[in-house]
Amino acid sequence: MTTLHTAANRRKMKLSRAEYKEIVRWTEQLRPTRQCMRMLKERFPNHSQSTLLSIFSLEYQKRTKRTISRHHAPDVIESHYQRYLSEAKAHPTAPVLLELANEVDLSPALMARIILDRFLQDLEGGMPSKTVLSSMLKEPSLIPDQILANNIYQCTINDCCYGPLVDCIKHAIGQEHEVLLRDKLKEKNLSFLDENQLRAMGYDKTPDIILEVPVAVEGHIVHWIESKASFGDDHSHRTYLNEQFWSYWNRFGPGLVIYWYGFIGELDCQRDRGILLKDSFPTDIVTLCHASQQDRLPQEPE
Repeated sequence: MTTLHTAANRRKMKLSRAEYKEIVRWTEQLRPTRQCMRMLKERFPNHSQSTLLSIFSLEYQKRTKRTISRHHAPDVIESHYQRYLSEAKAHPTAPVLLELANEVDLSPALMARIILDRFLQDLEGGMPSKTVLSSMLKEPSLIPDQILANNIYQCTINDCCYGPLVDCIKHAIGQEHEVLLRDKLKEKNLSFLDENQLRAMGYDKTPDIILEVPVAVEGHIVHWIESKASFGDDHSHRTYLNEQFWSYWNRFGPGLVIYWYGFIGELDCQRDRGILLKDSFPTDIVTLCHASQQDRLPQEPE
């Protein structure tokens, strides 16, 4: 589990577009391995490691979406599989699948999924179920071939962008920051409803927090808060605006988004329209007087 916002971790979160582009350019040739993440941290020592990892992960996912289709072509899958079998036979203790993934510029975890799927087709005489495939990726000891199991394990633990381990870590970090946000609100004695409470009331699409009494942050009124344990780049922020933030604004009024791992500073341009961006919990909160809860929240859905 990562440490939340220690002094060392708060180095550089909000970036100018020029700073962001410099980091992106440097990540273009990196692979999603922990060794590459150490290289990235050494190159940009003034930036938070969490910020750098989040930026790299977002960029690598874009890169993968552009190239993944060619790795799923049947002839390419067969080529990768036969190459793996040959290398694994010659070097049974070497991480041949991880090396192959890096050589062809494919996420190790995605390569593991492709090769395991192909292995199970031979074993079962047909397409394996997604349930079986997923369970074996999560628990490689279930794979009947010990050499393949070791290779799948190596790919999983050495991939910092994809795979069951990364999914688990991302979920835990997201939960951790939501807990942090609730704790900060309680420290300020601010009354609020969280996402679970709102869903129990019948709301289907809600921010993480609705403030029962609105506050002012840097002179802007805030009715709701959304927690994002990631870096806010152009693509992700635009997607969130269209799919979440403007919907919250239409229903609940102006709000605050916290990108805990930073964001491109120029994206914080919607303040006058009612969406404020921060990279940490605000310190200058002013509680506003308001009417009853009936006036603060929309009517409960029918």
